[in-house]
Amino acid sequence: MNLTPKDIVKFLDDYVIGQNDAKKVIAIALRNRYRRMQLPANIQDDIVPKNILMIGSTGVGKTEIARRLSKLFGLPFIKVEASKYTEVGFVGRDVESMIRDLAMAALNLVKQEHREKNSDKIEEYIEKRILEKLLPPLPNGATDEKKEQYQISYEKMKQKLKDGKLDDLTIELEIDQASFEAGANLPPDMAAMQESFIKVIGITNKKVKKELKVKDAKESLKNEASEKILDMESIKAEALRRAQNEGIIFIDEIDKVAVSSSGSSRQDPSKEGVQRDLLPIVEGSDVSTKFGTIKTDHILFIAAGAFHISKPSDLIPELQGRFPLRVSLDSLDEDALYEILTKPKNSLLNQYKALLNVEGVELEFSDDALRQIAKLTQSTNQKVEDIGARRLHTVIEKLLEDISFNADEYKGQKFNITKELVDEKLGQICQDEDRAKYIL
Repeated sequence: MNLTPKDIVKFLDDYVIGQNDAKKVIAIALRNRYRRMQLPANIQDDIVPKNILMIGSTGVGKTEIARRLSKLFGLPFIKVEASKYTEVGFVGRDVESMIRDLAMAALNLVKQEHREKNSDKIEEYIEKRILEKLLPPLPNGATDEKKEQYQISYEKMKQKLKDGKLDDLTIELEIDQASFEAGANLPPDMAAMQESFIKVIGITNKKVKKELKVKDAKESLKNEASEKILDMESIKAEALRRAQNEGIIFIDEIDKVAVSSSGSSRQDPSKEGVQRDLLPIVEGSDVSTKFGTIKTDHILFIAAGAFHISKPSDLIPELQGRFPLRVSLDSLDEDALYEILTKPKNSLLNQYKALLNVEGVELEFSDDALRQIAKLTQSTNQKVEDIGARRLHTVIEKLLEDISFNADEYKGQKFNITKELVDEKLGQICQDEDRAKYIL
């Protein structure tokens, strides 16, 4: 996607309030991905991505920036938590598995693109398989008259199938078990485990008979149709290329593997080991996946952490050097919390309005009420623990608890949320630090 840094920042502004420095650094890094791909191959190899370390308290927008970017770009993208990995030799996930997850994400992305390009052929294959069951082919030697009648019936049945009029009919289909069981919507790790299990028990090419409603048969045949029509070898090759050259890995909670200078690495010996295992991957190495070997030299790594207990300097020096770009995200003040409530598309307020509108209940928030919600949220963050914008979820849930619980009794009614109501529901809780600690 050919977007300028300004375009990227403008998109992020619709979902993430403030944090302009972080947006700008990431926008430039992503634009450089595009710039590099326009250069001659000999120069491309020498231009390595400048990895980014985002530093900021929880709830200020680090993960949200990554989540939104993954939707904006047609790039292989995964988000992982550093705390889930262990050093080689310890029980748990090794850091190379994140590259395998990226390869799977790239494959799913490319496969989906090819499915969309060949959607007509896939649809035609599915229709043909189902129609063969609904209207068996004529035997050899049928007269021209019967052939003509058959063709008319076939076209009528095909139209009914397209219109969904046959969805509730039950048919028996022979389906490749691997296709029927394939976890196209599973996370990469689960899909890989499922595929390995299928191979181990020897059902890869086995046909199974299934009685299905036509609407379910359409879904079950999609994987089989894709396998038959799409060139899977070229898709795998393209997925590898895109994972290597366009892949982005967002490593959250990087601070959880830092060894605090006030502590000792003996408390958790695997932490420093995880950092050392990350070094070759971030620097550039070859990792084997089931689709082939991936070179990690040009994968962009974006790491993020709150660093409440540890500091970025508690990461081992070699790993710090692999993340040359650092950006700090600001804590959220009262004005920022107010903007988070009002500005983003599908903001928290709009979500609650939409949810209660399902019950026929209309919500209206006065500006004073929103200001007071932001004020009480910031106050609670300061008194208890700063969890940023996530505190807004708790505060609004508590504020609307009674209305939401009794929504079935309020159908057709409109509720005006005023500053007085906010104070009545939340004022005492926020003032009492002990109560706020357990309730908000």
